[in-house]
Amino acid sequence: MKAIVQERYGSPDDLELREVAKPVPGDDEVLVRVRAASIHPDVWHVVAGRPYVLRLMGAGFSKPKNPIPGTDMAGIVESVGKSVTRFRPGDLVFGETTVKQQWIHGGAFAEYVSVQQDLLALKPGNVTFEQAASVPTSGFIALQNLRGLSQWPPGKKVLINGGGGGVGALALQITKAYGAHVTAVDSTGKLDMLRSLGADEVIDYTREDFTERGVRYDLIFDVPGNRPFSAFRRALKPDGRYVPIGHEGYGALGKHVFGLIPHFLKFIVLSFFVKQLRGPGLPWLTKKEASATLRHLLESGKITPIIDSTFQLSEVREAFRHTFEDEIQGKVIITPTEAV
Repeated sequence: MKAIVQERYGSPDDLELREVAKPVPGDDEVLVRVRAASIHPDVWHVVAGRPYVLRLMGAGFSKPKNPIPGTDMAGIVESVGKSVTRFRPGDLVFGETTVKQQWIHGGAFAEYVSVQQDLLALKPGNVTFEQAASVPTSGFIALQNLRGLSQWPPGKKVLINGGGGGVGALALQITKAYGAHVTAVDSTGKLDMLRSLGADEVIDYTREDFTERGVRYDLIFDVPGNRPFSAFRRALKPDGRYVPIGHEGYGALGKHVFGLIPHFLKFIVLSFFVKQLRGPGLPWLTKKEASATLRHLLESGKITPIIDSTFQLSEVREAFRHTFEDEIQGKVIITPTEAV
């Protein structure tokens, strides 16, 4: 089969299209013929090998342990292992390909990938393979950090800072689905997209600082982390909640060793003293639970993934460069040649 192979950490220029052996599914695995896979920041981190600490977290110390990048995909079940009960050949599925974390290669940038069955869900018929492949990691991050939202009464005021990105766009739609009044913040060119996704209000961060408006929110979902917490706190209600996600801007912040880990450790310590930094006190979602929830949200039309552009496997370098050099609107998708 054709696959993208990376033999060393570096830049997208180190990625090569090669012929490799087709994976053989284990007893609890499903072999999927990939129809679409997506690029997201965690894939870039492993391609670059930065922050360096990720190499000690399972990615591989001197080179990627799994040479084939990509974690989020959608496709058609080719075959199943002898212990698989949830899927059969011919099923249309989507999901992640990594079990515990996103900072490892998952093999999705290929014509076939083998995936544990609990990481997959059936693809709804009302979305394309490209749309389904765009949601697994971003959706998992959004759902984990919005636990407890279903228990809120309608009308809660939510602000999504970075609403035009992969995680932010899904967080915007998920909070709207649960009846929140949502204000979305992003750059000028993304405001129309935010309105189309259901934002009640939009703010252009290049023209206005939302922390100075005098409006207080029940929840601030902060993707870029581009202000100190003291500024966000001005825009929070006393019993509100601040959710930091963190985005290094594809290495632009220069945190090459530990990344944003010290940033989040600081918030963990502060949460003992600041109520607005505490989580909902609910169990973490499993990827199986998240996949089922995302399937329901897609099928019901409560989330609509936006696709910026599609590239073939042979164009993966250009796809990466477009992702972090241009202002994109929606996800960038990789499509194996045979699926075009």
